[in-house]
Amino acid sequence: MFKPHVTVACVVHAEDKFLVVEETINGKALWNQPAGHLEADETLVQAAQRELWEETGIRATPQHFLRLHQWIAPDNTPFLRFLFVIELDNICPTEPHDSDIDRCLWVSAEEILQAGNLRSALVAESIRSYQQDARYPLSLIGEFNWPFTEGVK
Repeated sequence: MFKPHVTVACVVHAEDKFLVVEETINGKALWNQPAGHLEADETLVQAAQRELWEETGIRATPQHFLRLHQWIAPDNTPFLRFLFVIELDNICPTEPHDSDIDRCLWVSAEEILQAGNLRSALVAESIRSYQQDARYPLSLIGEFNWPFTEGVK
């Protein structure tokens, strides 16, 4: 049976800038969107909120679902990556709570698209998707009879 890793990522946008997280991998500072794996007891939206807070210190809820990317990483690991949009009114301070994150940066789309230090090609592809794709309601990926949701018995 095919078992891809399920991850979430957020394109966070404010004042014509995008939020990237920087982490050092194999001695190189790499950029990514706030992103990470889905945990067993959370919905996709909850995972996106948790990863955003862990990696940036920002508490926000995605407003839209943007895209699902199915891809194979360079090490041949298969992924399903659910991409969300968070629109903030203003650029805000960041404080990563994940020790793997060195810092957060607010940068332009062009800086991301031209960067030579992206963690994966999906970082730039996410910005292109943001620029081109329609936004979808979160209900498109809503949970059904979710046992961890308040009131479900």
